Amino acid sequence: MLLIDFDGTLAPIVDEPSEAVPEDGATELLLALGQRFGAVVIVSGRPVDFLASRLPGELSLAGLYGLEGRDGGVDWELPNSGAWREIIADVALKVGQVGPECMRVEPKGLSLTLHYRGHAEIEADVVALARTQADRSGLVMRAARMSVELHPPIDSDKGTVVERYADEASAVMFAGDDRGDLKGFDALDALSKLGVHVVRVAVASDEAPSELIERADIVVRSPRELVELLRSLR
Repeated sequence: MLLIDFDGTLAPIVDEPSEAVPEDGATELLLALGQRFGAVVIVSGRPVDFLASRLPGELSLAGLYGLEGRDGGVDWELPNSGAWREIIADVALKVGQVGPECMRVEPKGLSLTLHYRGHAEIEADVVALARTQADRSGLVMRAARMSVELHPPIDSDKGTVVERYADEASAVMFAGDDRGDLKGFDALDALSKLGVHVVRVAVASDEAPSELIERADIVVRSPRELVELLRSLR
């Protein structure tokens, strides 16, 4: 089984999040690998609708760190997560009114991301704003690449996604590039202790956490190199 992050792993990082697309040749390759390995799951902080607009419908999608997903064309979301939609919308409106001018607000339905890419000078202000809104609303902060995310206080991350999909797998590979992907590596560690063959792949960059690189079994330098690695599995 293959579980792969989207931004920075399958798709190059871009200044405008809405313009992110998979590396050339990646989608056709994933379809072929799905036929060989039984399942390919895209695990992302993006909403499922965004992922579905850029990836083949045959792939399984786990969006918003596993708060929602799509398998075989059927959508799902974790119990009780929908109750947080109004709170997320309220926080999105509030931060848009009081946040730094250069901050980009990205509402995602069940979560919210505050971007400061291209404006590192406002990082401290964005983090402080996110912390204030988390305290006010009950949402949980998560650090991400040049951004801060606010999520419902629900036990869902890339590790729980790996556990969900790899429950009966004999071999699992997880590929990621960011701090949130460490949870995926944690899940692989637990599976390894149960006798499952696991492979941890890190996509290195100036923004990738050193711990991710140190824990990886394989390190590639870009989404393009990851595609080449995946091609070797065909």
